Amino acid sequence: MTASRIRGKFKKKVIQAIPVWMTLFLVILGGLAWLSSLFSLKMNWLNLILDFFSRFTTVFLGIFIEAVPFLLMGTLASGLVEVYFRREDFVKSIPRQTILAVVLSSLVGIVFPVCECGVVPFMRRLVRKGLPYSAGVAVLLAVPVINPVVIASTYAAFGHGVVFWGRIGITLVVAIFTGLVFSLQKNPDWIFREGVLAVDQAESSPSAFPLTTQKRLTNALIIAADEFVEMGQFLVLGALLAAGLQTVIPQAVFQGSLQHPAISPIITSFLAVLLSICSTVDAFIALSFTGVFPSGSILAFLVFGPMVDIKSTLMYLKVFKGKAVFFLIVIPLSLIIMVSIAINYLGWGY
Repeated sequence: MTASRIRGKFKKKVIQAIPVWMTLFLVILGGLAWLSSLFSLKMNWLNLILDFFSRFTTVFLGIFIEAVPFLLMGTLASGLVEVYFRREDFVKSIPRQTILAVVLSSLVGIVFPVCECGVVPFMRRLVRKGLPYSAGVAVLLAVPVINPVVIASTYAAFGHGVVFWGRIGITLVVAIFTGLVFSLQKNPDWIFREGVLAVDQAESSPSAFPLTTQKRLTNALIIAADEFVEMGQFLVLGALLAAGLQTVIPQAVFQGSLQHPAISPIITSFLAVLLSICSTVDAFIALSFTGVFPSGSILAFLVFGPMVDIKSTLMYLKVFKGKAVFFLIVIPLSLIIMVSIAINYLGWGY
């Protein structure tokens, strides 16, 4: 057994054990609290811990419950793509010109409205079907924003102003540029983890496709369930980390530099990662920032958050190698920060 497989199994066991250890820890805390009340013991430290975990649990459940339906949508879309699209037909439909393939792929979300919670399994399935990995990167970064649900929520929150059009335009530019950068790397082994691109030849055989609608749907649901369980464990871990950071870091840390045109985009980008809010509802959170942050900084929050947050980064690491994940974070962040600072200095309104 190779070292990478041993590490993979160890990580899987650690992730699977987290709910058990958390439950055991909370049971112990609950027992101590009961003994404290029963014998009228003064345990101020215990009250502080219980208060921390009360806030932590509230934030965790908020992130997790918000994200689960959209992860389910993404895995369902992945299952439908696997069952209803033959590999050969899918490959033939992809433009051979790299730029055109990347541009069109960034618009896939209009047909498949998947947010960042479910875009990773969806993108992986498309790449396995034959989508160029550079176009897959564009799907990964653009689809969580360029879809009808997110566009409608952004319009409802901000109207058709700078934030609305800026979010769409900056997302497309960043996704397409990053996809084209990845197209310069001709070896996919540098980008994807071992086995991610492996395709079962039976999947592309015409005889392997169910003949009846019922069997096709059953097969799609089975694939979706498998991917939901696989990606769900990383969603749980990401939600735990995000909840922990939100509970530990006080909001007062960000006071003092909120209106600075160069510093505030960095702050809002960090907030986007920290809060890990689903892209379908983050516009309403960003609406509360108006008057606190300039418009460019709000755009940084709305564009970078759906591309990179804690839970999506962990899912990236499941599919991509570490170096690829580094560039998936650094390239979009650099572009978004530069554009946001420019908008702030230009003084454009909301």
